[in-house]
Amino acid sequence: MAYRHIRELRESKQLTQQEIAKVLQVTQECYSRYEGGQRDIPTKTLIKLADFHNTTIDYLLDRTMKQSAI
Repeated sequence: MAYRHIRELRESKQLTQQEIAKVLQVTQECYSRYEGGQRDIPTKTLIKLADFHNTTIDYLLDRTMKQSAI
């Protein structure tokens, strides 16, 4: 399963995979695998991503189309 919202959010902020990987304290290769669905995203990383993008974990996991965390 690819995490399309994660990629869309990153691109909407005009960030590279390298830049978001640095925020998450993972390698660019690891982050790329998250986006491509080739690697499961650990809970701690999902929380960091949701906080960074001000959204919900459900949105990141494509479980809802509601982007706002509020």
